[in-house]
Amino acid sequence: MTDAAEPLDRAKAAKPVPKPGILDIHAYVPGKAKADGVENPIKLSANENILGSSPKAREAFVSAADEMQVYPDSRTGILRDAIAQRFRLEPERLIFGCGSDEVFALLNQAFLEPGDNIVQGEYGFAAFAIGAHACQAQVKLAREPGYRIDVDEMLKTVDDRTRLMFLANPGNPTGTWIPFSEVLRLHAALPPSVILVLDGAYSEFATDPAFQDGLDFARGTDNIVVTHTFSKLHGLAALRVGWGYAPAEIAAAVDRIRLPFNTSIAGQRAAVAALADDDFQARSIAHVDQWRAWLAQQLGGLGLEIAGPSATNFVLAGFPRTAGKTAGDADDFLSARGLLTRRVLNYGLPDHLRITIGLEEHNRAVVDALSAFMKA
Repeated sequence: MTDAAEPLDRAKAAKPVPKPGILDIHAYVPGKAKADGVENPIKLSANENILGSSPKAREAFVSAADEMQVYPDSRTGILRDAIAQRFRLEPERLIFGCGSDEVFALLNQAFLEPGDNIVQGEYGFAAFAIGAHACQAQVKLAREPGYRIDVDEMLKTVDDRTRLMFLANPGNPTGTWIPFSEVLRLHAALPPSVILVLDGAYSEFATDPAFQDGLDFARGTDNIVVTHTFSKLHGLAALRVGWGYAPAEIAAAVDRIRLPFNTSIAGQRAAVAALADDDFQARSIAHVDQWRAWLAQQLGGLGLEIAGPSATNFVLAGFPRTAGKTAGDADDFLSARGLLTRRVLNYGLPDHLRITIGLEEHNRAVVDALSAFMKA
């Protein structure tokens, strides 16, 4: 890394050099999909929908097979209309992206200058920070006591150069959530120049009456953006479709820099069909609701620390630092048995594993394996 006191003259460099800060970014690390020596392992490392995706969405996807030579609708018209009708939203206030990750990146790009900053929880989703660093902005982390967003800690971190605050509710990788009354308190204390981004990637799995995703409240505000994805509940992770609901001025600013064809024909059609399949959504939520509680209880009974209660389709389990019983040891033990979980070292959680809710046989296999591991 170049000494800050002697900045590199990029014009005189012997080869092209990225702008300052790019090479300091830690690239996103996805959940692993393979295990050495194991064929067809059970993937519980990426929070995908274990039930798959809606049969209606699959039919819609196939319907695009003969149109691969055609550019998609740049305005994402059919999905824009479907979401607007479903949630009673103004269609012109919708933003679409290659997953909600791209929506975060577009917001960062539109509103951050070098020296500005974003605020997020200390265990906040990695994509928030990647986009900010790419804009030569700073990332300020607010403490999360008990693995949970603390409104007062978030507010303490805001300064005159804060332009965006990212709040994943429920959070990833913690799975924890805060009631909407706390979100309201946070928004009321924020400077009106700061955009509050409410990431609702897992919001459909949060069934407590005190939870809200913020769409209704955002209608009457000038500085809230609510984002959602089709990757989790709807099981369309491969198609990369995300969306956000923003004030008209913010949506218009983002639209000026959005790449013109950032959602595919197949993705748009499948998302429309998935949105209309209430039965598949209900089955997915019911499955997670049942086995999430069971898995948390079973793992807690093994002496593991379970963050939560989780309101997502995964649980975060903490392991002791005893030799042979660490999170890394457990991850290796599970992988050797074809059970893939997610280490979260990059989130500052070296003693934890994130485990997606699987089918009944998957969940029981994880508990049985970890029981053997803890007793070994």
